[in-house]
Amino acid sequence: MSINSTTETSRRDADSKVEDSSDIREEYRQIKAREMEEMQAIMDAIKESKDPAIRHTWRRPVTDIKNILETSAELYGDKPLFLQKFNKDEPFQEISYSKVLADVNALGTALIELGLKGKHIGVIGKNCYEWAESYLAVVGGTGVVVPLDKELNEEELSQLTTSGELSAVITMDKHYDIFKRIKERDDNILDFVINVGMHSNENADKGLLSWHKLREHGYELVKAGDKSFIDAEIINTDMAIILFTSGTTGTSKGVMLNNKNICSNVMVAQTYLNIEVGDIFFSVLPIHHTYECTCTFIESMYCGATMAFCQGLKYIVKDLQEVKPHLMLAVPLIYENFYSKISRQIKKSGKEKQLKALMKISRITKHVGIDVSKPATKKITDLFGGRMKMLIVGGAAIDGEIMDFYRDLGITAVQGYGLTETSPMVSLNPEDAKLIDNASAGHLLPFVECMISDKDDDGVGEICFRGPNIMMGYYKNKESTDEVIRDGWFHTGDLGYLSDKDYVYITGRKKNVIIAANGKNVFPEELEFYLMKNECIEECMVWGDEDNDDQLKRGIYATIKPNRELLTEELGGDVTDEQVREYIERIVDKQNETMPLFKKINHVIIRDRDFNKTTGLKIRRFVEDNKWS
Repeated sequence: MSINSTTETSRRDADSKVEDSSDIREEYRQIKAREMEEMQAIMDAIKESKDPAIRHTWRRPVTDIKNILETSAELYGDKPLFLQKFNKDEPFQEISYSKVLADVNALGTALIELGLKGKHIGVIGKNCYEWAESYLAVVGGTGVVVPLDKELNEEELSQLTTSGELSAVITMDKHYDIFKRIKERDDNILDFVINVGMHSNENADKGLLSWHKLREHGYELVKAGDKSFIDAEIINTDMAIILFTSGTTGTSKGVMLNNKNICSNVMVAQTYLNIEVGDIFFSVLPIHHTYECTCTFIESMYCGATMAFCQGLKYIVKDLQEVKPHLMLAVPLIYENFYSKISRQIKKSGKEKQLKALMKISRITKHVGIDVSKPATKKITDLFGGRMKMLIVGGAAIDGEIMDFYRDLGITAVQGYGLTETSPMVSLNPEDAKLIDNASAGHLLPFVECMISDKDDDGVGEICFRGPNIMMGYYKNKESTDEVIRDGWFHTGDLGYLSDKDYVYITGRKKNVIIAANGKNVFPEELEFYLMKNECIEECMVWGDEDNDDQLKRGIYATIKPNRELLTEELGGDVTDEQVREYIERIVDKQNETMPLFKKINHVIIRDRDFNKTTGLKIRRFVEDNKWS
């Protein structure tokens, strides 16, 4: 063959590759166009809805998390997306939308060059910008992100590294040595441990890399024209995230979520709440949970808001007063602690009756736009920074009186409901005071359907959902997936009912139900809810021992952690353990008087130790030690 004919063949091959590439890009453009049409249809339907809960419909459709970041960077540019203290003695620093996009593009490009395209990459550490950037760099075109719980021990993390098929993990100093050891084991495929706390690549040949050096290299690659990450194709129905459920890792399941799950949830959740461009979300819950990740992190980014990272629970008041945020998501325990401390201070001041009377009047005057209680409550609202306009609670039920208290302060307080498997939100109370139902877990979100399965005589059954936010399934666990997703409906394991106005009411967890001697169901959550109304009970867990061979030991137990500080005030400085027990038992007896016989608590266990909890601050019910003193 002549040189000319060889050259011609090479040219034809090159032209063919260009055509193939062009065809692929055109096919991808068509896929993205269809995705955008589908998301636009959701927004159009929301705008046309007559549902009174829907108040805010001006947002844009988005197809994936990367699309959220890119469009928000275009819209909000130099506005801050994140606020963070990089050193405790320095003020919070701003990181703009434009800066975040550039950083993410650099880190993502470097990750792809490492050979991690399409691979599973873990992210673990405290709530911070580096965590958020790493998450976006993985999910935005590199591979599948696997957020890991920073409270897990080495053996648990090793198990998840194996079952999650991690090829790399992005970590901070706290877990660096742990993952170095995990990498040396022969039961996983971990190739790279990338440390945010490391600033040199001395052990790069061993797959131990500096996160900062990696990002620097990514900037160089982008500057040189590498567009592998920037042009990466993202199909919004492909698996993008694996989230392992809390609990022991032996039973942890990897929840598979895609970009459509997250984006649809973000788009519909904000229709009930007024989130304005420039609002500041205060981030205090673990960011690896979907509640914080979707509803604070991704929602902030979508709405043109700012996410401020709290340094930790012990800094919460200090950081609130420095950041002066507008919105905060938390679990009941955090809001209950604030309420308890505020209530004690009010009682000590001797102005409890005056303040209650003023708030009662203010409830009426607010209807005409006048808040007469504002001057008297300013010291309280200053605890939250002075600009807080909305508190959102999830994760468990909260006493409606506490929610009313915050609303009396002029702060909108609403609760919602969701699960990891639902991305997470399925219901939320609207911000309009006339539409809030404290007894409910919220009004169904747009495009989320609810069904109550296997109803009893009272209409209570298992709560089931379907919609674009429902998970793809559990990773490599078809049996567990088939148990919870049947005929398109996700079975939550929660028991409750749905009102004719589409409010969800939860009575308890299916697996937590106590079967009383008469065969009736007792929901421990209900009894705990009533017990927790008394401030002298700090925490409690109700459980049943129906099958004990000793008949005297059968029945319903309440393991209670008393609030020793309050009890000392109530009973005097020399309070004894016996006095504490008698006081708590009187509280239980008083509750028992209001309950039918089968719901009465038969045994009280006093516990001064902390309960074993999840990082979402829920008591682990099936940890045996949580039952005892």
